[in-house]
Amino acid sequence: MSEINVVPYIDVMLVLLIIFMVTAPMLMQGVKVELPEADAEPVENQDSEPVIVSIDAQGQLFLNLGEDEKQALELATVAQRVGAVVRRSPEKPVLVWGDRAVPYGEVVTLMAALQAAGAPSVGLVTEPPQ
Repeated sequence: MSEINVVPYIDVMLVLLIIFMVTAPMLMQGVKVELPEADAEPVENQDSEPVIVSIDAQGQLFLNLGEDEKQALELATVAQRVGAVVRRSPEKPVLVWGDRAVPYGEVVTLMAALQAAGAPSVGLVTEPPQ
């Protein structure tokens, strides 16, 4: 009787596993910010990729949309682009990555501008406590 030789399939599977393990950390793009630690529940809607607005320690705003994610933007530009995305897909989650060194007032101003742009709810991203 002839049997199927599965050794080549296992080799291919292991190579693919290594490729995915190496490339998965690179998929997380955006601006490097020091997120505050908090014990919080995860966001419920994980179906679509969220719109992420980052605010670094200097108060510069960045958006994970467009061709250059590392370009600092004005508050009005961020609100306009988020508003356009939310009008196209109202269920898309909007998240804020705020550096722990940013004054609270700047984060609140950003969240208010995002809600005024049409985002039904704006979430804050935190790191779990260590």
